[in-house]
Amino acid sequence: TAAPRPDLAPCTTCGRRFAQDVLLRHDPICKKVFNKRRQPFSSERQRLRGTEIVAVQKQPSHEVCLCLPFLFPLQKQPGKKSNWRQHHEDFINTIQSAKQVTKALKEGRPLPPPPPPSINPDYIQCPHCSRRFNEAAAQRHIKFCEEQAARRAFAAKTTRQ
Repeated sequence: TAAPRPDLAPCTTCGRRFAQDVLLRHDPICKKVFNKRRQPFSSERQRLRGTEIVAVQKQPSHEVCLCLPFLFPLQKQPGKKSNWRQHHEDFINTIQSAKQVTKALKEGRPLPPPPPPSINPDYIQCPHCSRRFNEAAAQRHIKFCEEQAARRAFAAKTTRQ
């Protein structure tokens, strides 16, 4: 809260206050520094400097103009529909059932039955064993399970004879 000294003059660029003789040296340097635009820092370029690795060129992204959709139609990205609401409800139900278990333990009552398992709609059901897997695991498992079912059927057939 000190009052500005009357012998100091403000810099026109940065507003800091200097003595007149210092301001004469500061002003051109300050103008030169503030007129330059700093180059954005690239950590990737910094890491690759001095190595033989060539930086990978990024593919240009397609920008979509939302103001004129009839001129630039939106490109739909193929993907799965998000089922966040189902996940959220499952999460809330899990927390509520955990609270009921904790309350029952504190009060000495018998534990409530566990909640039924939620069925993930993204999972694929195996036709042989009725278990559910994500896409990648389902592809591997269904082939394996089909071979195992064939072996079991063959073994059962040979034991009968």
